[in-house]
Amino acid sequence: MVTPPDPAGLLELGLAVFALPPGDRRPGPGWHDATITDAQQLAERWRPGDNIGVPCRPNRLVVLDLDRKNGVDGVAALAAAAAKAGGGIPHTLVVATPNGGRHLYYRLPPGRIIGSTSAGTSGLGPGIDTRGPGRRFGGYVVGPDSLVDDRRYTIADAAPIAQLPAWIADILAARTAAALRVKVRQAS
Repeated sequence: MVTPPDPAGLLELGLAVFALPPGDRRPGPGWHDATITDAQQLAERWRPGDNIGVPCRPNRLVVLDLDRKNGVDGVAALAAAAAKAGGGIPHTLVVATPNGGRHLYYRLPPGRIIGSTSAGTSGLGPGIDTRGPGRRFGGYVVGPDSLVDDRRYTIADAAPIAQLPAWIADILAARTAAALRVKVRQAS
């Protein structure tokens, strides 16, 4: 018997969650309005078998999504980016993904606007995507204990969530600002 995902541990860490459909990583409509922040809401709204979504905006999170697939190693790419920038990679909460990748959870530094990136557009290197609070709804990640294709996301390092280092925040904030300028030009 497979144990269903249990979001209570994330609430104990002070993280808001929302329900993802069982076995899925894609949210349903209105997910950004369905955030659960306490045990009472969890008891009232959680259905057994739901997967766990961790929203970035209410948690003020930036999550580095380090992929390890198709010959790309986001973990190695982040280490190379840190060495090039002369910056460190702070010890933080790490979730192992079913494909051998990692989600590194960081707190958004005050005064920064950082959105989500995909397909290696983060500016940090190949195999590195990001999920951030952005300006509107923000991004999300699949939370630990979730099951997708019968494979579980697990906590690889239960360290406290560290603040996103300035060197990474600078790169990501510049990418977010550039993306916003493009959207404004397209809307004009």
